[in-house]
This record gives sequence, C-alpha cells and structure tokens, in this order.
Amino acid sequence: MIDFKDSIAKLLAEKLPELTEAEIKGMVEIPQDQKMGDYAFPCFRLAKIMHKAPQQIAAGLAEEIKDSPLFAKVEQVNAYLNMFISREEMSKDTVSEVLEQGDAFGRSDIGGGKKVIVEYSSPNIAKPFHIGHIRSTVIGNSLNKIYDALGYDVFRINHLGDYGTQFGKMICAYRHWGNKEDVEREPIKTLLGYYTKFHVEVEDHPELEDEARAIFAALEKGEPEEVALWQWFRDESLKEFNRVYKMLDISFDSYNGESFYSDKMPRFEQELEDKGLMVESQGAMVVDLEPYKLGVALIKKSDGSSLYITRDIAAAVYRKETYNFYKNIYVVASQQSLHFQQLFKILELMGYEDCAHGCVHVPFGLVRLEAGTMSTRHGRVVFLEDVLNKAVEKTKEIILEKNPNAENVDEIAHQVGIGAVVFNELSNNRIKDYVFKWDHVLNFDGETGPYVQYTHARCCSLLRKAEAADVAKAADPASIDFSYLTGDAAYDLVKLLYAFPGVIEQAGERYEPSLVARHIVDIAQSFNRFYHDEHIICDNADERVAKLALVTAAKTAIKNGLAHLGIHAPERM
Repeated sequence: MIDFKDSIAKLLAEKLPELTEAEIKGMVEIPQDQKMGDYAFPCFRLAKIMHKAPQQIAAGLAEEIKDSPLFAKVEQVNAYLNMFISREEMSKDTVSEVLEQGDAFGRSDIGGGKKVIVEYSSPNIAKPFHIGHIRSTVIGNSLNKIYDALGYDVFRINHLGDYGTQFGKMICAYRHWGNKEDVEREPIKTLLGYYTKFHVEVEDHPELEDEARAIFAALEKGEPEEVALWQWFRDESLKEFNRVYKMLDISFDSYNGESFYSDKMPRFEQELEDKGLMVESQGAMVVDLEPYKLGVALIKKSDGSSLYITRDIAAAVYRKETYNFYKNIYVVASQQSLHFQQLFKILELMGYEDCAHGCVHVPFGLVRLEAGTMSTRHGRVVFLEDVLNKAVEKTKEIILEKNPNAENVDEIAHQVGIGAVVFNELSNNRIKDYVFKWDHVLNFDGETGPYVQYTHARCCSLLRKAEAADVAKAADPASIDFSYLTGDAAYDLVKLLYAFPGVIEQAGERYEPSLVARHIVDIAQSFNRFYHDEHIICDNADERVAKLALVTAAKTAIKNGLAHLGIHAPERM
C-alpha cells in the first residue's frame, strides 16, 4: 500500500529545504477529529527557522500543495496544515491490497527471518492448570503469531515448572497419604489434594518440612525411586495440560522445563565463582546486586539446593548458544519483574552481554478471584478446563435459543466459547490486574470476541447471498469502480483497514496483543455502521461489486486479526 505519510513528507520536503524528509515524516500527525483531515502537519517548529508566524507558514504550504492529485482538499487551520487524502485513491489502494494479499494481509518481512524465542504458559507439573495460567498462555500464543506475521522465525517454549523443592513436598505427601489408583483416575486434582494436605499437616508436624527437603535432595542426586515418582507426576500432568492446549489450539516446539537445565547449572555456578560474582552470605551463595539497586540474588540455599535464577541463567545461555536468538521473550507475571531484572544483570556481569540484551520480560497483571487471591496450597483455584468447558456450554445454549435448527452447533460453540474467553484476556492492556468473574467472561454483548466473530459471519452471509459472478468480480481490483467507496461509512472502514498492518507492527514492538483486539473491534463496529448506512446488494451493478469488495476486505482483516489472537473466525453463527 502507499505510505501516505511518506508521500506527504516527499511533497513537503520540496517546499521545506530547512527540514529533512525523515524529520517531516516524523512531524506528520493523524488528527483525532476526522474533520481536521486525514493527516496534519504542525508548523510551530518552522516559525523560528523561517522567521514567520506558524499560521502564515501553514497557509503558504496549503496554497503550494493544494493541486496535488494525492489530496481531495488541503486547508490551513491555525498553525496546522490539514490534508484530506483523495477518498477514491485511499479506497483503491487499500481494498486492492487486501484483496491481493488475502490471508497474508497484515504480514510483512520486517523480521527478516531472525530467531525469536517466546516462552509462555509454563505451568507447574502436579499442580492445577488454573485460570491464572491463561494470561501467560494466550498472551504468549498471540505474541508468537504476531512475530511470525512480522517475518521472524519463532520458536515456542513451554518452560514447565518441573523441578524445585515443591516436588519434595509432593512426593512426601504421596508417600504419607496417596495411592496410585486415585492419581491415575484424576491426577491433578488428586495431587493438589495431597499438596494442600501437606501444608495443613506441616503446621502440626514441622518435621515434614525436613522430610520434604531430604526427598528433594535425593531427587537432585538422581535417586531412582524419587526420579520415577517425579517422572510419573510429570507425564500425568502433561496429559491433562495437553487436553487444555488442544481446546485452545495451542502448541509448542519445546517442553524443556526447569529439570532440563539441572545438569547444566554447575558450569554457571563455577563461572560465577571464578569471576568473583558469587559470595557467601549466612551460609547461602548470593550475587550482590545492591550497586545496581537490584538487591541480592540468591543462587544457592544454605542446604546447597539450587534456585530458579540458577536454572534461568543456564536456560538463557543454552538458548543463545543453541538458537542464536535475536529476542528471548519471557511472558511471565509482573510479580517476577525483579527476578528478571536480576537475571539479565547477572548475565551481563558474567560477560554474556549479547544474550542479556536480547532477553525481554513481558509482564502482565494478575488474575484474582472474587473470594481473594488464588492459592494452590490452600486449594483456592478455578480450573482453566472448567472455564473453557463452561464457556462452550453457555455458547451452545445461546446458539440453540436463537436458532434451534442451527448446523454444526458443537463446532461453532467451541470456536465462539473459547474465543470469548481468549478475547476477554487479550482485549485489555496486559499489565492490568483484574478480578475473574464468570458473568463478565461469558457476557457476549458489547466489545467482545463473539461480537467480532459475528461480524465476520455477517460478512460471509452477505457474500453467500450475493450473485457468484458479483463476488468473483469483487475479488478483482481491475473490475471495481472505487468511486462508490467514498461515502463516510465506507471511507471510515477503509481507513481502519489501511491502518491494520501498522497495528500489527505496533503490537509486536510493544508486546501488546490488546492493540490488535481493539483494532478489530473498531473494524467490526465500522463495518456494522457501513452495513446499516448503505444498501450493499443494490440495483446498480458497479456499485454492488464495489461494496462487495469492501465486505470481502473487512472479512479478511477481521479473520486475520482474530488469527493473530489465536481465535477462529466462524463463517456462520
């Protein structure tokens, strides 16, 4: 598509030798009020250079460029040069691009095939996959899709929490109160029950803590019995996790979790010691980061057991050496911000500057329950699978209530129900905390996933109702008279389609899928205004074909936008 900002900068650069083309482009704005034009150029900065009032400069520029075929109208308003792009030119350029690109609309080669690792989801084995995990899971999945669309080579890692002292507690609890049959029948809920019971019993029997520590030490040493139990818990957990991932249509390239790096840690512990970075503190081994206002990073406990940061150092360097990543993105809750600041600083101090500078922490706010903060050890959780199943069931009820004879109800209910939950997560800024409420998640009115999906289905319905010959013509830019796409409703929709690729780029730069979610809500709302204000399947054949072309373009952008969020776009609802 034409870069209109670039075209304006080139045109103004001929009139303003005092500024470079790049400087002018950086100054061009998009007014919030459409009455002030599609683009505006402020002239305040030029006043000192040209020794004229900015209003006078704006008026002079307006006179000089008003006859350019790029514009329908140019006017001076106070110190601004306001420019209205030719609506026909904008519609022709944008709609033609969408029709030609199809599913590739919004994609680019900005990334140039550079490797980007996205680490996301990363639940703890033998613990419930609860609603709190959905944020990392769907934000990470969307970032994976956005970076893929931007031309990067994306590698998806599920860094499972499959190591640490909690497994000593889990094995201890299983030996005291567990049995194999219960675990095999309902693994996660059963193991959660054991884990919860451990934290109740330990209050009266503190010796259980020592027993759990000894069990974890045996696990670290590779004792066969402890390793066998740990592996069994891991295998059973993955079966349940994969059932949820299948519902969400999410997959990974690697499930290498904390345990994968346990044999790689000694190298880095030795490096820390050799480089004088690791010192003893009250029996534990730490890296003092106080000079950088990052506190003290605990590397080894006084009993010799390792911690998360040790494994994360090993993981980051392993990924750099194995994949030579451009970016290594961690989609992890904001609670861990200090941890990642410490990790990146330690990597830098160890001499792994390239690795450290390519690492990015993408934080997000927490999910809380109306009853309070979620707590696995107290058994206060909402299982993610239950949320997804309930959303699908509720959606099916709504569909059958509105259309008892609907076809493919189960498939549509799955796509819309799951889409509602995912869109609910991705439509708000990721850094905000929120309280999980069933009524809110399953509310399909307003700016929701189902509303966007329904708009896509409406586009498909219009194209089904139209004559096949008209739809075929509408797919060929050479057959379209774009002068019929210059009305206010049509042009507003065209401008949103024009902005779509830039929004994908911004979402990648800011690690913010909500930009995509909000933009496709805007496209859906704009399309529905167009649908309401203009008769699409009208008598005039040329007008009909042009409007069907815009319907096709809107459908394509909505489908592609939903795909970047990991959401399906049903053709019927």
